[in-house]
Amino acid sequence: MWYKAGKFILQYRLSFLILLFAATAFMGWHASKVQLSYDFTRALPTDNPKYREYQAFLKKFGADGNTMVIGIESDKVYTTGFFNEIGQLHQQLKKISGVTDVLSIPEVVNLKNDSINHKLVPERIFHYPYTSQQALDSDRIAFENLPFYRHLLYNFPISQFPNSKILPAYLMAVGVNKDTINSKSRTRLINDILAQVAVFEKKTATNVYTSGLPFIRTTIGNRIKEEMKWFLVGSLVLLVVTLFLFFRSVSSTLMSLFVVSMGVIWSLGTIVLLGYKITLLTALIPPLVVVIGIPNCIYFLNKYHTAYREINDKEKALITMVGRMGIVTLFCNIAAAIGFAVFALTHSDLLKEFGEVAGINIMALFVISLIFIPPVLSYLPPPQSKHTRYLDNKFLEKVLLKIERWAFHHSKWVYGFTTVITILAIAGIFRIKSEGFIVDDLPKKDKVYTDLKWFEQNFGGVLPLEIVVDTKKKNGLVRSVQPIAKIDEFSAYIAANPATARPLSFVEGLKFAKQAYFDGDSLSYAIPYEADMAFMAPYLRSKPDSSGAPKTGVARLMNSFMDSTKQMARISVNMKDVGSAKLPLLLNDFQKKADEIFDTASYHVTFTGSSISFLEGSSFIIRGLKESIFWAFLLITLCMLYLFRSFRILLCSLIPNLIPLIVTAGVMGWAGIALKPSTVLVFSVALGIAIDVTIRFLINYKQELPHFNKQVSLTLVQTIRHTGISIIYTSLVLIAGFIIFCWSDFGGTKALGWLTSLTLIVGTLTNLILLPVLILSTSKKEKKA
Repeated sequence: MWYKAGKFILQYRLSFLILLFAATAFMGWHASKVQLSYDFTRALPTDNPKYREYQAFLKKFGADGNTMVIGIESDKVYTTGFFNEIGQLHQQLKKISGVTDVLSIPEVVNLKNDSINHKLVPERIFHYPYTSQQALDSDRIAFENLPFYRHLLYNFPISQFPNSKILPAYLMAVGVNKDTINSKSRTRLINDILAQVAVFEKKTATNVYTSGLPFIRTTIGNRIKEEMKWFLVGSLVLLVVTLFLFFRSVSSTLMSLFVVSMGVIWSLGTIVLLGYKITLLTALIPPLVVVIGIPNCIYFLNKYHTAYREINDKEKALITMVGRMGIVTLFCNIAAAIGFAVFALTHSDLLKEFGEVAGINIMALFVISLIFIPPVLSYLPPPQSKHTRYLDNKFLEKVLLKIERWAFHHSKWVYGFTTVITILAIAGIFRIKSEGFIVDDLPKKDKVYTDLKWFEQNFGGVLPLEIVVDTKKKNGLVRSVQPIAKIDEFSAYIAANPATARPLSFVEGLKFAKQAYFDGDSLSYAIPYEADMAFMAPYLRSKPDSSGAPKTGVARLMNSFMDSTKQMARISVNMKDVGSAKLPLLLNDFQKKADEIFDTASYHVTFTGSSISFLEGSSFIIRGLKESIFWAFLLITLCMLYLFRSFRILLCSLIPNLIPLIVTAGVMGWAGIALKPSTVLVFSVALGIAIDVTIRFLINYKQELPHFNKQVSLTLVQTIRHTGISIIYTSLVLIAGFIIFCWSDFGGTKALGWLTSLTLIVGTLTNLILLPVLILSTSKKEKKA
């Protein structure tokens, strides 16, 4: 069948090439319209409880996590020049398109009791620009008499060492438009903010800290996007250089480059045709297409060169190449495609898209290789002796002779060494932790990481946690002070936790209002009594403006932390990047305390927010990847069973591919590398690629067996010598393609590079050494002649 296919492809070679180039042009046109996705909640399925709770919160209260924070650490803030510059920064930030509001010390307000009109009138505390230090000091005293802003906009850390000088910390919050920050304009918005911060830094000679979820997401997303561009180019360059060193042929190198380039174009075109956008996962597909497509080229070229040296007829060699390698390459690509396509069986949109696009385009690579390589080779002159010189590599011949010796004379040593390594790896597996952080991939000295830690140290964190208290009754929040007292008690418990900052809720607004009602007495900053509420009620009412929003500051604050029916209250908390392992423990602690304070018959407390959705999404992806690897291994097993129709061969084929995965997992455990989406992906990538080596070895073994009268030993010798060189070359090229990821600034991407390379090295050794030993050992009882 495949020999006929080879003749058919060569007979209509021009038609196939025209059709292929037309299809590539069509896919390229669509690829030019590819877009990036800025939606970070799609990792969770729509029926996930956390997803539903977060969507319900957004519907009720609007977006969260849309605040960028700017931190200043200095003892000169309350000097006139410095303070005026902070006020100027505030004004410049407000002018930026996409900035919705700015909260900073120069613009804070106090509430004044207008007893005649029964109103709480907001008045600015500071009146910059200042020329008088005395005036600034006076306003500062008034400001620091307001507990509402304490630990919210400023903090004075207490030193554990009497002689050390710890500078006070100040915070500026910049609200950004949710539509802008979730679009391609987000980079422009963040850069505009950073530009104004840089101007402030230069004027004041002060180091400024920047963080917040919009800033972190935008910065990391942009870095990953840029890295993937460079890694795609870098992997192509490395592959081209490596291929040229092996084949010593410009035409063969360019042909391979064309194959993978068309594969990349098709993958991007597929994303657009399926209505998807590039995500952090699908961004990995183009580099993966490059490193997976190269083996097709190497094995086709290797078989062509081998056949031409034996036959000395170009057309017959090409037909032999397709006849012998067509079925091999098909099943290799099927195995690799299965390794990724199983992600489409998960309930996560991110994983589904990744699985569909990767699976489709790995099979497309087979089609591209099959209808491009034979016609192009047919137009090129026959290979010269220098192009096939790699087949006589003396060093590799010595290596293969040693492999033969180990397989036939030292099988006990092979089994013993494999057993010891496997036991050590299994011990390492028990040390693996499954934990993800929002910034855990960044180097510890990266400014994004260090700035985040500064905010965690000084203000308790910047990652949003939202708590919704449902009284289950309309106006349930204001009928009595009981829910107010409960929310205040719960907020105090949260504030005492070292992993969280001081919470904000409508209760803080009531405290602020009570202090104002009692003429600014700081001791009155407390929850109102029943009698207080009766007197304060007229002050809390406010007629809406033309847009429907309350006019006064306290009413506006309370409105943003209660729903329109006054049934639900929102408690907003900033927390540290505690990670996916500690977050459930933290939430369980809060839930337990909430159950003690709030009667479950009258209240329902929900924990949600974009941070929870993000970390829950990471955990969901890890679980999905684990399940996908299991299903991939099962489906590949069925394919191998169908291909070889022998349980003995099936067992021999699975062990050399299972051991590399175990070894890699063990190394992760001993090296302290946690399971997260980027590192779990290693196993799927490595399984799909490593199984190629097994299939090519076993199919060649099966094809050669009848030629040697079913004598296993002679057939194994021929198979090792025949496929060994191409297997080693392919592994070296693939390692070169993946090793470039080790230059990444992100720990996960770096781990993906060297862990995949490690798996490929171990997979090559097990398939060239352990696999022949297994075949020979299990064939001893069979007839050899």
